[in-house]
Amino acid sequence: MIEETTRALTEFTRKYCDSWSRECGHSPASSELLGVPSPCIQQTTADQVYWLPQPFTLAQNLEAVERAIELRLQPSVTAWYSSQFAGDMTATFGNTACTLLQTWSEEDFLRVQENLIGHLVMKRRLKQSPTLFIATTESELEVISVCNLSGEVILEQLGTQKRSVLAPDLQQFIEALQVALPVGLKR
Repeated sequence: MIEETTRALTEFTRKYCDSWSRECGHSPASSELLGVPSPCIQQTTADQVYWLPQPFTLAQNLEAVERAIELRLQPSVTAWYSSQFAGDMTATFGNTACTLLQTWSEEDFLRVQENLIGHLVMKRRLKQSPTLFIATTESELEVISVCNLSGEVILEQLGTQKRSVLAPDLQQFIEALQVALPVGLKR
């Protein structure tokens, strides 16, 4: 599942970067990542950075999360967060707009792992099955996650048992995504 997820994510990222180039004449840009170091940065202006994905340079695992929470994680989520360094990417899955969370740098990878641990601890305290978030939605109460038990990609409402299955696995979820360039895009 790691190779398939990596391949699907790489292909989506290529489409995302190609869409930016076609629509805007440059690589993806972000004002939120301005001033945050990353190997992805191609150029910096006064109000944004331009980025391209870069090879992941750390060990491709989430062992720190697994040790902290004493849980074996879905291999597809490991691939999601350790296949590449990249900026977050906007997309749609059916009618759901989302922002795909990516690892921006080696330092960001530590933050991602801490956030995953915090999320899993919260799920355990609430006596809910473990999930691993991979994307945000327009609602602050809903995230797109991978169910650690089944590998299904789900839309879950934080703090509740409410969830709906979006795809049977992460590869199929990625393959169904459509690139959606950010609203208010600076060209």
